[in-house]
Amino acid sequence: MKRFAVSFLGHFPQLSSYHHHLGSPPNCSPMFLNRFLSQTLLCSSSTDTRPFPDYSPKKPTIRDLEFAHQITSTIKLRRFEPLPRILKSYESKFQSNHLIWVLMKIKNDYGLVLDFFEWACLHRDPTLEVRSIVVQIAVASKDLKMARWLILDFWRKPNLDVSLSFTHFVEQLVYTYKDWGSDPNVFDVFFQVLVEVEMLDEAMKFFDKILNYGVVISVDSWNLYLSRLPDSLHGCWKAMKVFIELPQVGVCWNTASYNILIHLFCQLGKIKDAHLLLLQMEFRGCIPDVVSYSTIINGYCHIGELQKVLRLIREMQIKQLNPNPCTYNSIIHLLCKMGKVVEAEKILREMINEGIYPDFVVFSTLIDGLCKHGNLSAAYMLFHEMQRWRIMPDLLTYTSLICGFCQIGNMIEADKIFHEMCGRGLEPDEVTCTALIDGYCKVGKMKDAFLLHNQMVQVGLVPNVVTYTALADGLCKSGELDTANELLHEMCGKGLQLNIITYNAMVNGLCKAGNIVEATKLMEDMEVVGLNPDTFTYTTLMDAYCKAGDMSKAQELLQRMLDRGLQPTIVTFNVLMNGFCMSGMLEESERLLKWMLDKGIMPNAITYNSLMKQYCIRNNMCATTAVYKGMCAQGVLPDSNTYNILIKGHSKARNMKEACFLHKEMVGKGFSLTPSSYNAMIKGYLKRKKFLEASELFDEMRGRGLIVDKEIYDLFLDIKL
Repeated sequence: MKRFAVSFLGHFPQLSSYHHHLGSPPNCSPMFLNRFLSQTLLCSSSTDTRPFPDYSPKKPTIRDLEFAHQITSTIKLRRFEPLPRILKSYESKFQSNHLIWVLMKIKNDYGLVLDFFEWACLHRDPTLEVRSIVVQIAVASKDLKMARWLILDFWRKPNLDVSLSFTHFVEQLVYTYKDWGSDPNVFDVFFQVLVEVEMLDEAMKFFDKILNYGVVISVDSWNLYLSRLPDSLHGCWKAMKVFIELPQVGVCWNTASYNILIHLFCQLGKIKDAHLLLLQMEFRGCIPDVVSYSTIINGYCHIGELQKVLRLIREMQIKQLNPNPCTYNSIIHLLCKMGKVVEAEKILREMINEGIYPDFVVFSTLIDGLCKHGNLSAAYMLFHEMQRWRIMPDLLTYTSLICGFCQIGNMIEADKIFHEMCGRGLEPDEVTCTALIDGYCKVGKMKDAFLLHNQMVQVGLVPNVVTYTALADGLCKSGELDTANELLHEMCGKGLQLNIITYNAMVNGLCKAGNIVEATKLMEDMEVVGLNPDTFTYTTLMDAYCKAGDMSKAQELLQRMLDRGLQPTIVTFNVLMNGFCMSGMLEESERLLKWMLDKGIMPNAITYNSLMKQYCIRNNMCATTAVYKGMCAQGVLPDSNTYNILIKGHSKARNMKEACFLHKEMVGKGFSLTPSSYNAMIKGYLKRKKFLEASELFDEMRGRGLIVDKEIYDLFLDIKL
């Protein structure tokens, strides 16, 4: 456990110095629990107890007594023979009272009691008095399973008047207690059955009734009651009332009791109340166990409170409590949700090293997290590892992988996994098929997308708005705007409502086709039907205007967007930056960059690349270098495009020393020159008469199978001549 906690906290060094004192409450003021703890609630029952009544059955006549004696003698003497055969002659005269009188004589022979009761039930429906007697005998004989079945069998009867039957059953149970068993466990069994059949109000009434006789229901039975309360505010309030009142009449809550209440609070999202209850446990003599901590850790994980999770793990470490699979799964799920998939996989390895075998949920959660964050190679490896553990993936696991490969456009792998899934007898659902359709559309395979759509319909799956949006987006990107429009009309005809994503796909398609007027009109139509354009809508239109060189329209859209309270993204600013640069408005570009920095909006490599590219085109390498230095000063890392832009610019200006330095640096970071950058560097070396360096780059370029400019070939030919 210590190794787990140290290793886990080590993944988050900013929190590893935090010291959490045991017993100190969390930094919160939960009102729900405090309202209860501040009240003094009295139990409604009196503390005076009454004795159980004596049992006095109906007095038999001499003839009845003789008849009962004959039956008793027969079944005792011939006990190994089937009762239906040996009691055949008694069937016509047998009555319910005879059953009680016989039971009085054989009650110490439990096996015989059950056999005789079974025979009697074939001829007469037992009265509640008889049923109660047999229940008492079963409990006294430690056969709680049979006692439970006898009670449950009664409540399963059709057309039962529950209120009247409950009153009569309780009366008979109390009436028969003293002389037929005197084992208080009978009341626990009866209470538990009431809870199991959802008769919670009757269970409380029963408790109040038997409390008058000095009997207290066991904590295990009350735990069952607490666990069956509904996950609602009313259920939680009721649980707290019971929790505070019952210790006054002798119920001693245990760790399981607290765990049930903690779980109920967490289900209602009252995590701080649950945490306070955890701290109250120790003050009241109950030691929290791994379930207590895991439940609260799961609650905090659901609301993204990683710091509180780490503090609780530290507490577990101090108390030498080892996390269970549920604890690990909650943490892995939270880390995946936060994008910390590397840390999540480390926790999986830690879990295995601790000897805790991951289950299906742990693997599926991590695979889904890795897929959503684009780490498909790690997800695929984990997928195979899961099967080596003999844990078979289900539809959700396969769908996660299919979605992941579709997102990166690797339809070969997506198809392979899809067919493997079908080969194992798993039937794809709407989500799986829609993911594949979206993947086909993204790579332009519209024929495959529509083929799968048609197969969906044939097998009874109903395409939804997401399916149609993916198809419409694919058609728009392929320039088939009319077909996309027809598809959307078909979608509306099926009662599906266009959403913001569908409209954005159409706006994007129209913009790419150069039809900005129609795109703008469509954005206005969105507002007519009650959908507000979002940042993506405005950014798409701004990009279209920027590419058309109409920067005034693009700036107008930005202002409208800001007036509506929409926050521009870095993509929005990059669109504007590229537009200003393409239009030669470098002063405006510089002003935009300064404004972003002043407002605390961090540019990325794409922002700086647009500006540096234009300065390079203008042969202004001093300005280019200044922008690059500013980029590095802001902590923005250059990407492959950055290096290629700078190398081409310096090579064109014959600054080959700088170009060579940047080339070595980019190779060291795993980036490669583009063909145009190779050509620019070779040309620069040749102009500087550095033939050896030019020749080495020329051979390297050809070795990579890249196309060399004709001008370069001619220059090398001139040199040889």
